[in-house]
Amino acid sequence: MRNEIVTLSDRRERHLRLRAVQVRVSETLRYAQGDIEESYFQRRKILEEQLQSLQAKLKDVTNLHHASALLGWDQQTYMPPGGAEARAEQLATLDKLAHELFTTDEIGQLLTDLAQAGFDYDSNEASLLRVARRDYDLARKLPPELVAEMSRTFSIGQQIWAKARADQDFAQFRDTLAKIVDLNIQVAEAYGYEDNIYDALLDQFEPGMKTADVTSVFNELKASLVPLVQAIVARIDAVSDTPLKQEFDEKLQWDFGLLPLHAIGFDMERGRQDKSTHPFTTNFSINDVRVTTRLARDTFPSSLFSTLHEGGHALYEQNGDSALEGSMLAGGTSLGVHESQSRLWENVLGRSRPFWQYYYPGLQEFFPKQLERVSLDEFYRAINRVELSFIRVEADEVTYNMHIFLRFELEQELLTGRLNVADLPAAWNAKMEAYLGLTPPNDALGVLQDIHWSGGMMGYFPTYTLGNVLSLQFYSQALKELPDLPEQFARGEFGALLGWFREHIHRHGRKYTANELIRRVTGDDGIKAGPYLAYINQKFSEIYSL
Repeated sequence: MRNEIVTLSDRRERHLRLRAVQVRVSETLRYAQGDIEESYFQRRKILEEQLQSLQAKLKDVTNLHHASALLGWDQQTYMPPGGAEARAEQLATLDKLAHELFTTDEIGQLLTDLAQAGFDYDSNEASLLRVARRDYDLARKLPPELVAEMSRTFSIGQQIWAKARADQDFAQFRDTLAKIVDLNIQVAEAYGYEDNIYDALLDQFEPGMKTADVTSVFNELKASLVPLVQAIVARIDAVSDTPLKQEFDEKLQWDFGLLPLHAIGFDMERGRQDKSTHPFTTNFSINDVRVTTRLARDTFPSSLFSTLHEGGHALYEQNGDSALEGSMLAGGTSLGVHESQSRLWENVLGRSRPFWQYYYPGLQEFFPKQLERVSLDEFYRAINRVELSFIRVEADEVTYNMHIFLRFELEQELLTGRLNVADLPAAWNAKMEAYLGLTPPNDALGVLQDIHWSGGMMGYFPTYTLGNVLSLQFYSQALKELPDLPEQFARGEFGALLGWFREHIHRHGRKYTANELIRRVTGDDGIKAGPYLAYINQKFSEIYSL
């Protein structure tokens, strides 16, 4: 009996001791969990503070770039020629300050710390970190002094180029261009490259793309476009552009051009149009986007299509997600994607029959003397006439890419030293003869026709043709989802197309790379020339009865 009592007592005591241990363990775990939760929230608070600090610092950098862009816009629109040297110094100061502010160790450390934050890939936060890290790593490779010298040289270079072009005299621009080529070589060497020096410069405008990739796309285009050009040239007189070879009042050109610019969705409350020697688009905010056009009495189509072209660029900028305003994520993801928007509104839409079914009666009212006896079909064929011409920006859809092939090849030769700047006019003329069977009669119609090199943009030209290709790659997908788009255009309705691009491309800004965007929008793995070649061959085979 006694043994049983002892046993029960022992069991009760062991139970109490075990219960006490369990209570202590539970309390310990509870305190530990509390410490973990407190540590987690402290860490999240630190990350949020770091993110806010990074965003504020990057916004300052962005604001300086926008201030620089505003001075650049004024330089090409309203600045008196005598202000060129002072403007170059002002731009150099702003660009150097922006570079120094961006490339601090503090920003680098913030990017490193925040990389461990675990933001969702599609979030604005994760996207900002990816884009800022890429830009930061590249910017750190450039000395501030080089950045300032580039800004100064490119600013003055544009003024020297403009005078040389007006005088049709390459010699005036030769030494400046030689310096610009040298500065681009310094940039490429600073960035580094594996296969081709051109890769380093191309990457500034088309991130991740290699010269070999561009060459592959271009070769595919050449295989189809060269025979098409030859077939059209054999029937070149089948289409006349006589209706366009008249004088059109410049003020009326301006007024008419504003109608489709507004209709396609350009918001005049958040943008404006001005005149410049070379049409361009710039922006200082999602809510401040500027476009320019060029007017001449004897080149009416040039003005209208420049307006539509720059309007396409502007739509990309105006329709970014407002949450990206002021950040490094605002704007286009690459120049090729950006160019796809301008070329689409200019060509796929602006040179289409449905577009003119709506707008041609109004155009005839603006210019009754010139067009009242010209039928819609005659006008449509005239604006799409293929012509072997000297000027890239005036080129038709079929021959346009030949102008880009020429520049792409010449840039590579300049950067590798296979071509001296002094020999550039002769090399230009030789390639014009090879691609288009033409020899420019002067430098203004030849090597001096583009502003891009004077502004330091080498590696930029391929994006025009890449944009042509992408315009149809994207539009083909839009047409699959919205098959009645042509009927809408014929009614002057463009909101559905703009809405589609806003949803699939514009709103994302720089969040995704070009390839990521292409895959998300079309399902394709990279740029595909098929839709563009199908469009070109079908359209011009019909126009020329091939």
